[in-house]
Amino acid sequence: MKYLSLFGLAIVFSGTFACNQKTTTTQQPVKEEVNLMIKAEKVAEHEGQPVFHYVLDNGTMQVELSNYGGLISKIITPDKNGNKENVTLTFDTVEEYLTKPNPFFGATAGRIANRIAEGKFELDGKAYELAKNNGNNHLHGGLVGFNKKVWTPETYTNDSTVGVKMTYLSPDGEEGYPGNLTTTLWMELTTDNTLRIRFESTTDQKTIVNLTNHTYFNLGGMKRDVLDHEFQFWADAYTPVDAGLIPTGEVKDVAGTPFDFRTPKILADQIAANGGGFDHNMVMKTEKSDEMKHFVKVRHPESGRVMDMYSDNVGVQFYTANFVKDFAGADGKTYDAHWGFCLESQNWPDAINHENFPSPILSPGEKYEHTIEYKFSVEN
Repeated sequence: MKYLSLFGLAIVFSGTFACNQKTTTTQQPVKEEVNLMIKAEKVAEHEGQPVFHYVLDNGTMQVELSNYGGLISKIITPDKNGNKENVTLTFDTVEEYLTKPNPFFGATAGRIANRIAEGKFELDGKAYELAKNNGNNHLHGGLVGFNKKVWTPETYTNDSTVGVKMTYLSPDGEEGYPGNLTTTLWMELTTDNTLRIRFESTTDQKTIVNLTNHTYFNLGGMKRDVLDHEFQFWADAYTPVDAGLIPTGEVKDVAGTPFDFRTPKILADQIAANGGGFDHNMVMKTEKSDEMKHFVKVRHPESGRVMDMYSDNVGVQFYTANFVKDFAGADGKTYDAHWGFCLESQNWPDAINHENFPSPILSPGEKYEHTIEYKFSVEN
């Protein structure tokens, strides 16, 4: 694998690779050429560090991202007629993320994604207090979480992948968390239209870690809400929540509930049955393992776009943008409730405060590892 460090204001790398052998009626193999390209442009500085805008391009789709916040800003992918459109909630430029508040559009959430009840936890008998930035609770790493940090980037490429490797050292005590936590994040686009996100973290003292990506998807191309999308989850259970969206500690079977997406369901029907939307953890595994599991399949019948999600984690937070309201987004669009959905691969929320949940604790000498894949395709 080849790494390209970014020190200039703009860099372009491209290459042509042969893959996906096809045959003609005479059975002679024909090579399909795939152009993999990375574009990088310095667009700003934040706290003395360069902020880059990247475009990963495989000839069919493009992923735009930034080392500010480990951010995915756009995913541009074709519909069944070949029309390419952005399928994420976003701003027009990366620079706007530096100055405009937003509900974690495309962001890397950490050290702990999701909520911690009352911003409190204990570790080896010691009590820790975190920022309360979501009512009385701690959310997505606090006031200045990983979504507001400038990561140190390198680009890379091989025969089937283009991507950006980013690193960030979170110092001991940042946002109230113990330990110096070193995290490496890879964001890459493959020749088969898969956006792969990988995390690795190590620490010098016992701490807690739960990292994810918080992209809001809309496979219809940002024309209206996502209520016409069809969802299928390979989940037999979910974790119910209280009025503050904190898990109660129960693990409940989805059978007979609006959370039963084991067969494909139209989102509008399930939201109506659930009384307004979803912001819940779907249980994908009960124990941690490195097995990549098919978590979710999402179809948008009108455009033909399909997104399949895979992960090696134990849960996925299904959020239907319930709290988005009159938000001025990209291309002059106004985003409202249910204009997007998030599929946040994760450990179960508030796990440090529930002994029956998979542990989020990371100790020195251990490595936190987490992989997410979003694969895009079309159906006629």
